[in-house]
Amino acid sequence: MAARRKLELTREQKDELEKLRDHSSKAYLRERAAALLKISAGMSPNAVAQHGLLKPRGADTVYDWLERYENEGIQGLTVREGRGRKPAFSPSTPKR
Repeated sequence: MAARRKLELTREQKDELEKLRDHSSKAYLRERAAALLKISAGMSPNAVAQHGLLKPRGADTVYDWLERYENEGIQGLTVREGRGRKPAFSPSTPKR
């Protein structure tokens, strides 16, 4: 049986995540911060993914958030450049 992943936070890290959860203008950052705070409070990432958020997520998704936070801090929670749908046209393309 694999060891359960835990997240130990300093007081500063916890305060930073709580501020992000409560005040970020981006909903995805609020969700990710909430997930990490629940993991640090003792919930397993799998339980957080299934029951701990407003919408169920895949366990791998929550594990990815945890991994990125451990490696990069708050910056690891942001959506990376180049992700998502690409524009259908470029605004700088001249019209004919």
